[in-house]
Amino acid sequence: MSRPRYARYAGLVGLLIAALVLVNALLVSSDGAAGIAPGHRLAPFAVPLALSSLQGDANIATHAREGSAGNVPACSVRGIRVLNVCQLYEQGPVVLALFVDDGGCPKVLSEMQALLASSPGVRFAAVSIGGKRSQLRRLVRTRGLSLPVGIDEDGALATLYKVFSCPQVNFAYPGGVVQSKALLGTPSLAELRARVRQLVTASRARGWRG
Repeated sequence: MSRPRYARYAGLVGLLIAALVLVNALLVSSDGAAGIAPGHRLAPFAVPLALSSLQGDANIATHAREGSAGNVPACSVRGIRVLNVCQLYEQGPVVLALFVDDGGCPKVLSEMQALLASSPGVRFAAVSIGGKRSQLRRLVRTRGLSLPVGIDEDGALATLYKVFSCPQVNFAYPGGVVQSKALLGTPSLAELRARVRQLVTASRARGWRG
């Protein structure tokens, strides 16, 4: 995760973040595709954890020497300062929220946190697309979050994951294959709990034992 990278995104990130909030209601009520389709694997990425000292843009490379995407495959970028989606799905089912730190969007983090104790083995994580790191750190601390929260400063995941709603919550089996359509917009705790239960049930049907 080195700098500078993703110069082509720089002029679009600010507009994208504003658009996510403004068009959220329209997209939630539509049948437009958003997120990675069920049956496909979550796109690999590695980003700095918000509370860490690690700096750098998102690594989204699938192979070595992919230029601006990354010099090494994203799945190989590991460490205590890194949020790596490959590492998450190697450990169990994944609930991944992509969000912007604006308005009511971060509320989903508190809802995910509330489900941690009742969902053993499920890997909850979130990534902020853009935003100020200082504000994100404050959000993580004031909400008492223990789930990992990363930061994608260059906005690469917005394109990679087709993020057109805030938040976008993704559900994937162990191994990273997407189980169901992403939730678009802030879900209620009951709705999120129901989707997590469906994920766990479906994962067990595929042989996961928790």
